[in-house]
Amino acid sequence: MKRLFAVIGLGRFGYSVAETLLKKGCEVLAIDRDEEKIQAISEIATFAVQCDATDERALKDVSTQNVDVAVVSIGENVEASVLIVQTLKDMGVKSIVAKAVAPIQGKILKNLGVNEVIYPERDTAIRLAHRLISPNVLEYLELAPGYSIEEVSVPEQFSGLSLKEAKIQDKHNLNIIGIKKQVSRMVQGRMMKGETFNFTPLPDDVIEKGDVLVMIGKEEDLDRFSGAE
Repeated sequence: MKRLFAVIGLGRFGYSVAETLLKKGCEVLAIDRDEEKIQAISEIATFAVQCDATDERALKDVSTQNVDVAVVSIGENVEASVLIVQTLKDMGVKSIVAKAVAPIQGKILKNLGVNEVIYPERDTAIRLAHRLISPNVLEYLELAPGYSIEEVSVPEQFSGLSLKEAKIQDKHNLNIIGIKKQVSRMVQGRMMKGETFNFTPLPDDVIEKGDVLVMIGKEEDLDRFSGAE
């Protein structure tokens, strides 16, 4: 049985969430007070409804209380996001994810019973800062305070070495959980570039300059390895 998600607020963040859920085969009830935004998503959404989500009666009229998960993605309007979350809780929606733009807003939403608070602008800024500090870092994801997963370009001194020879785990206390490689393939008579992902790297696997290592460990160890310190 397909899960039904309500996405309330169809700015760039909300639209992207709804679009991705739909691509994954989920059903989406898209809600916004802006008619143009509803028209824009109406061709792909399972249900697209123009209404004021701060109005409990309006939400009940479109059966929002029956969704499996509600995503409140109007973090810029703190008062509205708080009111909508409170309304959803009163309606009995058990799982709520809400966007926030500031920690104090997130605390309020958590106190209201939101299951998860998302800070998309803050998280994007953190990832950018990591890339600016260390150009070898291509992507960054915090797992817990002090620990993260990073995608790091293979430093030149390791090019041509096997993982066993590089001794990254022993010397840097980091675990390699994947290796991305750029490859070229002949497709219909044309040479096309692509990417392979080795998600079970072995000690004898050789890494080359241009490869990307997907690594997990302490941030201080990752910083030292990627040249940030």
